[in-house]
Amino acid sequence: MASRRKGRILAFQALYSWDLVYSQTGKTEIPEGLLDFPWIENGKKSAEDLVFPRLLVSGTIENIAAIDDIIKRHLTHWDIVRVKKVDLAILRMSVYTLMFRKETAPLIAINEAIGISREFGTEDSYRFINGVLDSIKKTLQGDGPDEAQSEI
Repeated sequence: MASRRKGRILAFQALYSWDLVYSQTGKTEIPEGLLDFPWIENGKKSAEDLVFPRLLVSGTIENIAAIDDIIKRHLTHWDIVRVKKVDLAILRMSVYTLMFRKETAPLIAINEAIGISREFGTEDSYRFINGVLDSIKKTLQGDGPDEAQSEI
């Protein structure tokens, strides 16, 4: 299983699960077993294969307040609670990468998010995710507006 894409997919799936079950509690702990990715067969995962997705999941959850804040500021005429859970999980993972994983080029993070959204999201997910992430990327690079777009 050693590809980065597969690792991102595992991380996205774990974040989706976390959001459905645990995020409503307001706690940012990582639930026991989540980072074991129990939905993959044991023979198809090695400890080395799980380092990258574990990093993405734990980093995203640990920084969820800052990540959600920047997502909210870049949603145009949209509220974060209305964002589809699949799209939100992809956005959160990707924003974590843009904000905290500087060794990953922003274009790679955005392209990976688009690819995952095409596979797991709705027909329009990739456009939505691309627009939000591009706006966030510009702001983080200092190319965006001083004041991020407000939500309605």
